Amino acid sequence: MNMFEVDVPNQQQSLDQGSLSEAISNAKALKSNGKKVWCVPFARDASGIDIRGNAGTWWRQAKDKYARGRDPVVGAVMAFSSTRKLPMGHVAVVSKVVSDREILVDHANWSPSRISLGMKVVDVSSKGDWTAVRVASSGDTLGRVYPIDGFIWNKWAQ
Repeated sequence: MNMFEVDVPNQQQSLDQGSLSEAISNAKALKSNGKKVWCVPFARDASGIDIRGNAGTWWRQAKDKYARGRDPVVGAVMAFSSTRKLPMGHVAVVSKVVSDREILVDHANWSPSRISLGMKVVDVSSKGDWTAVRVASSGDTLGRVYPIDGFIWNKWAQ
C-alpha cells in the first residue's frame, strides 16, 4: 500500500450541504446559459477536493495531495477509471453509505448535462474491494459494470 492510500477514517462524515447546494446552483447556471454540465466541476464544488482536468486523471493527481483508498466515505469522490465507454473517466461524490456493498452518490453528466442526486451504486467486485461497480440508471435498475480507481477523501495526505 502506498503511504498515501490510507484506511478509511473511523467516523462517518456528513456531506456538506452548503457545498452541495453551491455545486447544484453552479450546474444550473451553466445549463441555463446553454453550457454543458460536467462531472468534474460538480464533484469539485460538492466535495471541496480541488483537482482539475479530466475525471480519468483525478486518482493519479490526488496522490500526495489527498488521502486515497478503497473504502467509501460520505463526502469522498469516487473516481471511475477511463474506459471505452467513459474515455475521460467520471467522478461522483458519495452522499450516503448504505452498506459495505452499496452507496448513494451525487454527480453530474451521468445522463447528459443532468445532475443526479442519491443515485444507487453497488460494489460488484469479486473481493468486495470497490474495484468494480454497477450504477442505477433508472430507479433500481443497475447498468453495466464500471472499473473504479478508488475513493479520494477530502483530507490532505499525511
